[in-house]
Amino acid sequence: MDGRNLIGYKHSAMAKEILAAFSPIKRKVIDGEFHIATTEEIDEAMNLATSAFTTYRQTSGKDKAKFLNTIADEILALGDELIERAMEESGLPKGRITGERGRTMGQLRLFAKTLEEGSWVDAIIDQADRDRKPFPKSDIRRMLVPLGPVVVFTASNFPLAFSTAGGDTASALAAGNPVIVKAHESHLGTNALVALAIQRAAEKTGMPDGVFSSLNGTGIDLGQTLAKHPQAKAIAFTGSLRAGKAIFDTANQRVEPIPVFAEMGSINPVLLLEKALATRGEKIAQQYASSITLGVGQFCTNPGLLIGKQSDDLDLFIKNLAKNIEQTTPATMLNEGVCNNFENGQKRALDIPGVKLEGKAATEKEPIQGQASVASVSGEVFLKNKTLQEEVFGPFTLVVRCAADKEMQAVINSLNGQLTATVMGEKEELAENLNLIQDLQNKVGRILFNGVPTGVEVCAAMQHGGPFPATTDSRTTSVGVGAIKRFVRPLAFQDWEQELLPEALQDGNPLNIWRMLDGTWGQK
Repeated sequence: MDGRNLIGYKHSAMAKEILAAFSPIKRKVIDGEFHIATTEEIDEAMNLATSAFTTYRQTSGKDKAKFLNTIADEILALGDELIERAMEESGLPKGRITGERGRTMGQLRLFAKTLEEGSWVDAIIDQADRDRKPFPKSDIRRMLVPLGPVVVFTASNFPLAFSTAGGDTASALAAGNPVIVKAHESHLGTNALVALAIQRAAEKTGMPDGVFSSLNGTGIDLGQTLAKHPQAKAIAFTGSLRAGKAIFDTANQRVEPIPVFAEMGSINPVLLLEKALATRGEKIAQQYASSITLGVGQFCTNPGLLIGKQSDDLDLFIKNLAKNIEQTTPATMLNEGVCNNFENGQKRALDIPGVKLEGKAATEKEPIQGQASVASVSGEVFLKNKTLQEEVFGPFTLVVRCAADKEMQAVINSLNGQLTATVMGEKEELAENLNLIQDLQNKVGRILFNGVPTGVEVCAAMQHGGPFPATTDSRTTSVGVGAIKRFVRPLAFQDWEQELLPEALQDGNPLNIWRMLDGTWGQK
């Protein structure tokens, strides 16, 4: 583990200022001194990335795939040192970290497979028709090409899968872009280890110097400097609405605005239909108590809002949910700041007149631990208080008691954009509630039926994004192979000679990829 900034193939420590790693489990500073990146080091990383882009953008899909697969191999080779450090810095248990390492490697290998197959470039060819009247038709061929250096802001709640070598980095590298990572202050040692793994993989596979860099610094100072840097061509961010919106605003105020793909939180509403509560309310209460407290509630898909129509079955459901929550044990949160924000968020909600605490974990918590709780509120009060739509990041959920279907619809229509929504219902009652379900679809990027939103499958069909403020661009996803499309743009070639075209657009389809040729998809 090396606490210096990683700039391409070298390490750098120009500043005397350092950051210290803190363990929420030990509640003290742990080994490692991490040097804050200076303006000179930031410029050097950006200049190197811009230079590397000239070569890396032309690197074949097979060679980039080898690079990504080698990153996965190098992460695995870190062994227990990585697992133990990530546990120490995040407070997350060994099983979670081990699983997250597997997901991180799986994402890298998934993108590698996508590159090897190659059709993701969306090649479209409209051949010339020189004899067309009254004007000849030109030969026009289009495909996706990379943007340039991408800045990745790592997430606090996923020290591996949404961090240094996580989905944002993997997809940006897969698209052909160099990456500059801003290390998260909560897992500096974990970042340093993974950054070294990426550096070793780049060297082993002959990638250009500067294809990857990792910089240390405080969130506001380094983050704003990177967002403003003229050589940055795109930004990926996972975190709070406040920080994400600040980066988004900065990027749009530049002389050359650049895209920001920010995931900024969600309360993931759950619609509780009447027949489902009547037939299996107790089971649903158990199911959701587990989902609310999974990972101490520190998931962007945590179910923070449950919506139902007032009835005896809803009352019983709330009672059972509260009972299950009371039986949970407080657990260590990611860091002191996350814990403080969680407690403050709960307090803001519970201080609103009409919000009732229904139950909380009976065991008293220790410092930097989250104590789960559930509260309820009427639909009328909810509609009057926008504060109740704010994400409380941690094991907390609010049940909205609606007086009638009309009020349920009003509650749903009042919601901000979300990552997910869930419908808990019996099949036969879906048609009766079609309007509510359709209104939910307008608010989210993924809608579930009879499940829990926690747990995001990494696959081609996954949509992990949603209308603002859940994300800054609801047309994109940060999970699954579709994430690669964030870091590319379409480029059309008109009337170019065959040997000067990219292989993906040449006659005869030398890459044997799926393409659209004169309006028909195929491998010609």
